[in-house]
Amino acid sequence: MDVISNNLANVNTTRTAEGGPYRRRHVVFAEGSEAGGFAAALRQASGGGVRVAAIAPDTGDFKRVRDPGHPDAGPDGYVLLPNIEPVMEMVDLISATRAYEAGVSAIGAAKQMQQKALEIGRA
Repeated sequence: MDVISNNLANVNTTRTAEGGPYRRRHVVFAEGSEAGGFAAALRQASGGGVRVAAIAPDTGDFKRVRDPGHPDAGPDGYVLLPNIEPVMEMVDLISATRAYEAGVSAIGAAKQMQQKALEIGRA
């Protein structure tokens, strides 16, 4: 969600420290595997999970908009804008939020099942 927020905050940034417009970033996930220990064995038994492997720049083309009065306009009057689609970023943000909520619900359900199992063991 931080990467998406950063993309939305820079939707109109035409000049960065690297030169040129802001380039959209996206998260690259990988299988979450750790070696050794009880926590790693538990994670493996429950499906493994994921981890953030990298935050990579999007290699898509920049948007070209004709605005001769803009300070960053080229000699032809076109300005390069970031390759960010705010609507798609919002969809990604909602998807990330829902995935997080689903994970929290799953953890809560697992915790309740463990509590019930402990109650059965006491009886």
